[in-house]
Amino acid sequence: MAVFSVASFSCVPSTSLSRALQPPKASELRTLSLDANVYAQAFRVQRRQTSAVVTATAGQPHQQAIDSEHSQNRARVSGKAKALAEPSVLADLADEPVTLQESSLSDEETAEIQSISGELELQNDTPRLEGIELGDEDSVRADVNDEDSCEGADNNDGGISPAALAKEVARRRNFAIISHPDAGKTTLTEKLLLYGGAIHEAGAVKARRSARHATSDWMELEKQRGISITSTALVFENRGFQITLLDTPGHQDFGEDTYRTLAAADNAVMLVDAGKGLEPQTRKLFEVCRMRKLPIFTFINKMDRPALEPLELMDQIEKEFNLPTYPVNWPIGSGDRFVGVYYRPRNEVHLFEKGIKHGSRGASVRVLPWGDPALQEIIATDLFEQLQEEIELLEELTPPLDMAKIHSGDISPVYFGSAMNNFGVELFLESFLEYSIQPGSHVSDIGEVGPDYPNFTGFVFKLQANMDAKHRDKVAFLRVCSGQFLKGMKVQIARNGKTLALTRPQKMFAQDRTTMEAAYAGDVVGLNNPNAFCIGDTIYTGPKRMFPGIPSFSPELFCYMRNPNPSKYKQFVKGLNELLGEGAVQVLYSVDSGRTDPILAAVGQLQFEVVQYRMLSEYGVETQLEPLSFSVARWVTGGWPALEKVGRIFNCSTVKDQWGRPVLLFRNEWNVSQLLGDHPEIGELAPYALPPQEIVSKR
Repeated sequence: MAVFSVASFSCVPSTSLSRALQPPKASELRTLSLDANVYAQAFRVQRRQTSAVVTATAGQPHQQAIDSEHSQNRARVSGKAKALAEPSVLADLADEPVTLQESSLSDEETAEIQSISGELELQNDTPRLEGIELGDEDSVRADVNDEDSCEGADNNDGGISPAALAKEVARRRNFAIISHPDAGKTTLTEKLLLYGGAIHEAGAVKARRSARHATSDWMELEKQRGISITSTALVFENRGFQITLLDTPGHQDFGEDTYRTLAAADNAVMLVDAGKGLEPQTRKLFEVCRMRKLPIFTFINKMDRPALEPLELMDQIEKEFNLPTYPVNWPIGSGDRFVGVYYRPRNEVHLFEKGIKHGSRGASVRVLPWGDPALQEIIATDLFEQLQEEIELLEELTPPLDMAKIHSGDISPVYFGSAMNNFGVELFLESFLEYSIQPGSHVSDIGEVGPDYPNFTGFVFKLQANMDAKHRDKVAFLRVCSGQFLKGMKVQIARNGKTLALTRPQKMFAQDRTTMEAAYAGDVVGLNNPNAFCIGDTIYTGPKRMFPGIPSFSPELFCYMRNPNPSKYKQFVKGLNELLGEGAVQVLYSVDSGRTDPILAAVGQLQFEVVQYRMLSEYGVETQLEPLSFSVARWVTGGWPALEKVGRIFNCSTVKDQWGRPVLLFRNEWNVSQLLGDHPEIGELAPYALPPQEIVSKR
């Protein structure tokens, strides 16, 4: 074993030494901590530089020493892109002689140099610096050709103590809002941001021309139509918690995007229209939440309009979902007589006054304890008597609130209010932060991964193109599952084994983004996506782990998309590829080489309209759609060999997906059953498919 201590150098002049041997800055340290080729080159350069500097002091002018230093710095930069930590290189470095001269430094300067210098060991041909080993040649090669991607990289997952990690996780809260269209989901989102301190004036979904739009509806088409088309993440701080609110589309045509977003949520808020009760889309999304065992909080909205009886609404939830409820607050009146709520945890009555700016500012609230004589004077006699009876009934019929059952999804806390007029929203936010569950464990291929697992892990649940129209960017939404995420750290993609340096992570707030230095379990991080990520990708450091993928829904509508303008072919292909990458639609291709028009496959008609609108507005390409008469798609899990065994088949069309795998299109489910009955040798026909696992060969 050869040991070489930088601290043993006695070098002059100090100006040269301060650049050659001073401790790296924080941003440089991350680069040095992982890039083995930089170690090798820096090691060689430091030895040669020291020799050159000392020779310069023996009789050459001081300026020549500085010029030599600059030359060596340039050599170090160019060498970073060339050097690889091969055993032969390390052996040469260990044997290379160094000539040192007497030092002219003072004792104090020498002591300072020794205190800031690291020691580099060459042991078993593996470089080691400050306890960090590097032996993975493939990881080095993955980033050596991209100097910018290496800057700031760091794989040290042990940089935070278990106690500090647990503290950060405990203050994270993450939730998604689900509802049927027009239940007021985006309005509630705005008001939660208002009371959470994230915005100072709330927008409306269908605003007047002079009013501001909803923060979460950032896409131009969302503003025009007054509906949520794409999901987004909004991160803000309130009452010591870091809250990530995942806004989801309500329309059933965008259910696939909502499903992906729910995969990243720890809690769910089910929004119910008080005048309509449970609706079809609410039922579908509730089943997804139950399947994932999410705690479900129910907010019954629009109590300021004609509404069903509160007991009737709760009875619907309990009977249809087989889910017990616990009313945390209770409405006082409904429609134009809705004046406030009784807040059960503190036995308080909160009386509201309608604002003069349509709910864009916080509502004026008067809080009185239950039993205050003034209540009988403020509240109408019939409403007060009804409230007395209902409070007595609730106390008799509802058992004490069980937090364990809330966290397991076996009971749903219920809140009544009006998001438009801000009635009950602040109470809901306060109660939610107290009752909701912090980030939990995720199932992986080798067991559960808890939020306190020391290595970083996470998964990509959404891709979005052109959030910033000026820069045509592509963003991957990453849900952190464990450990500490640090800006600049190097991670691996489980699907293909590639190593990436995540140098520009961003905190999301709808369309707005700010740089994020660190993140923990429950956080959502925006990553610049250079076509490296797919929906469902697992990203990790340390031992390889893989979370379950996020499947695509089985499409029900199909059509050819044509580009009538050949001069726009380049823009057409770019737009299609980027929208395909973010999962706006699925794209299939004909097996006939003479037919190159892509086949769009979607769950709902609105998805086609959104794709056409975005192709025109974002890429300047007008498109034409030609509908196909199919309604069912099935992936042949046995691949092309299974199809060859069957031979010619009827009543279906054979196409291929973006990865070249066979897909059969049928007119109805009966044709699917007929094919399986006539040709059982074809094997399994799957209604969806995950991205294929790539086989990575070691060089």
